[in-house]
Amino acid sequence: MTNWVYPLGTATDGDWDISLGTSDSSAVVNGWAHTGLKVATLAPGAVVELPAASEERIVVPLNGAFVATVEGVDYPLAGRPSVFNGPTDVLYSGTGKTVTIGSADGGRVAVATAPAQALYPTRLIKAAETPVELRGAGNCSRQVHNFGTPAALEADRFIVCEVITPAGNWSSYPPHKHDEEKDGETHLEEIYYFETQVAAGSGAPDDADAIGYQRVYASDDRPIDVSAEVRTGDVVLVPYGWHGPAMAAPGYDLYYLNVMAGPGPVREWLISDDPHHGWVRQSWDEQEIDPRLPFGA
Repeated sequence: MTNWVYPLGTATDGDWDISLGTSDSSAVVNGWAHTGLKVATLAPGAVVELPAASEERIVVPLNGAFVATVEGVDYPLAGRPSVFNGPTDVLYSGTGKTVTIGSADGGRVAVATAPAQALYPTRLIKAAETPVELRGAGNCSRQVHNFGTPAALEADRFIVCEVITPAGNWSSYPPHKHDEEKDGETHLEEIYYFETQVAAGSGAPDDADAIGYQRVYASDDRPIDVSAEVRTGDVVLVPYGWHGPAMAAPGYDLYYLNVMAGPGPVREWLISDDPHHGWVRQSWDEQEIDPRLPFGA
C-alpha cells in the first residue's frame, strides 16, 4: 500500500527537508498527481532554487524572513518568529518561472505547488492582507489563514491555507471528504504539513514532546486507514477518503499548512461531511469561539 505518512526526515531531497509531489521531487508517490510541497531550513545567507516548470507555487515563510526572486524581481517576505505568530507575507509565483529563495538570517520556508498551465501574475500577499477566519466554536475552534483560497488569490489549480488549532481542540472536524466530482463536492488531493508547540501557560516541562494526531479513513471501497501521531516537520497525504479530526493534544498547539488541488474543472473547495458526524456543525451555534484565538493578535 502507498505510504501516506512522512515523519520528519523521511522525505528529504538535497537541500530540502521535504520534497513530495513537485516537478523536481526524486521520490515517487504512487497515485499522487495534483499537489506538491517542499520545505527547506536555510542557514544565514543560504539560497534554494526551484527551476522553471509547469507548476504554480506559493512561498510561505514558516519562521524567519526571506527574499523570493521571480524573473529577476526581488520580493521581501517579512516572515514571522514561528507559525504560531499569526499570518505571514506569502508570494504566489505563477507558472513556468524560476523561483529563488534566500534568507539573510536563516529560517524555515515552505513552497506549495500544483501542476498548472494557465498563466496568472506573480503576486505578493502581505500578512495584513491575509483573510483570517475563526472557524468552528468551543473545542472545535481554530484559526484559518486564507491567503491561497479562490476568494483571496487568482490561481490556476491549487487552494492553499494554514490552520492553527489551540491545545486540546479538534480541527478538520467534522470528518469530511472531497474525493469526487459531483454536485456539492470537488475532487481534491490534500497535503497536511504539521508543526507543534508547547501551549503558553500549559505548565509543560522543558522536555515535553509536543504532539498532535491526524485521522484519515475510507469513504468507499478504496482502502485507507491513517491514525498518525504528528510533530513539527511531519506530513500526511490525503488522496481520498474521510479526513479529520486533526487533534491538538492537551498542552500542545497544532499548526498545519494545507495544499489542495485536483483534476476537476472548477477551483473550489466543496466538501461532504461524514453523515455520522455532520451534526456537530449545528452544535456550534450554541457555543462561543475559543477565547485563546486569534493567535498573533
